[in-house]
Amino acid sequence: MTRSFQSLFDPAALGLALVSCALALILSLAPATPAFAQGGPLRLTITNPNVQPLPFAVPTFEAETPGAEQLAADISRVIAADLTGTGVFREIPATAFVSTVDSFAQPVAYTDWRTINAQALITGAVAVNGGQVTVKFRLYDVFSGTELGAGQQLVGTTDGWRRMAHKVADQVYSRITGEGGYFDSRVVFVAETGPKNDRRKRLAIMDYDGANVQYLTDSSSIVLAPRFSPLGDRVIYTSWDSGFPRINALDVGTVTRQQLATQQGEMSFSPRFSRDGRSVIYSLSNGGNTDIWRTDIGTGQHQRLTNAPSIETAPSLSPDGARIVFESDRSGTQQLYVMSATGGEPQRISFGEGRYGSPVWSPRGDLIAFTKQNAGRFHIGVMRTDGSEERLLTASFLDESPTWSPNGRVLMFTRETQGESGAPAIYSVDVSGRNLQRVDTPAAASDASWGPLQP
Repeated sequence: MTRSFQSLFDPAALGLALVSCALALILSLAPATPAFAQGGPLRLTITNPNVQPLPFAVPTFEAETPGAEQLAADISRVIAADLTGTGVFREIPATAFVSTVDSFAQPVAYTDWRTINAQALITGAVAVNGGQVTVKFRLYDVFSGTELGAGQQLVGTTDGWRRMAHKVADQVYSRITGEGGYFDSRVVFVAETGPKNDRRKRLAIMDYDGANVQYLTDSSSIVLAPRFSPLGDRVIYTSWDSGFPRINALDVGTVTRQQLATQQGEMSFSPRFSRDGRSVIYSLSNGGNTDIWRTDIGTGQHQRLTNAPSIETAPSLSPDGARIVFESDRSGTQQLYVMSATGGEPQRISFGEGRYGSPVWSPRGDLIAFTKQNAGRFHIGVMRTDGSEERLLTASFLDESPTWSPNGRVLMFTRETQGESGAPAIYSVDVSGRNLQRVDTPAAASDASWGPLQP
């Protein structure tokens, strides 16, 4: 999809508006209560799981050309769904509107929107010319009676209309919260079909909200643990197509594969790309011993990073590429350790009750997510990189394999139900433990990996 961004007004206005925006949402993890300023700019602080979502309105975007009506309605609905799905926003239904927005150029009747307690207003217009679509939008702080940032215009293809809607929602989210968005992103996962004792698995990719599912492999062999490259153009995963677990790198655009070379009898698994995408860190099992290795994809040069009789697996790099967190049973139980990305003596960081696994470093660098098993229950949790401030976000029969949104605000994970008919599904939860919800997929799904924002 060809895209361009253009300011509809002063190019510098957006930066100034973001610095002095009247509508702010401050996100924190410390327990407190939400506060609404009266008679001045709105300020909402999310400080506990019961915070009130911010009310917003999205009148259906104006169709500026004949035939653009359906796209205008669809784009408006996706924007509203993106924002509502965060749990931070609440949409005011059109049935409550006192007035309508019939033209993108018409002045905003702030009094009418204040009457229904809309605190943010999003207006827009859509034009279609052949296979090209143009989307314009504005965001208003209703209570202060000002526009929040400059108006924006996006140009793309009609096939890419959902991406344009996600981009608008990302802009709105960022202007209100001060954080980066995550809506224009994709997720690679394992799509599963068939009975529990004969599950067929293949790699698939989808938009973050479950739309536009595409299959990357067939179900002729078992595939596990797909992970996006830093640019989102490749996926690395474990495959049993040779009879042994082997690591494959797949180009998402061409669907061509490259297999990581290993010696006879070796098993390689749990791969992740390095931060520059040029090498892979993974687990290698040989002669009953499992350690963490790094391999340069271009040269095939190998480097052993751990050397212990214990099982070392599930490595994840810090955002700066300087450290690795991984799981190991070197202390007698499954725990989390951090070491230099070049190897060296690791430091244990998990000390709570139970077993810890599948760690993954937050894109912000401040937290590590993990799976925890304790007292017959599975949890998705987070802790600081030194192991302090552990918090459990979920609890169920089986929760595992967390993955971070591009902005480090949301986690996706796999949840499986009990019994003969039990099946895995992908769920998401806010890092505060709020807003647990299932991601819509065509069938059973597991092992999600959240990719970066698309360019």
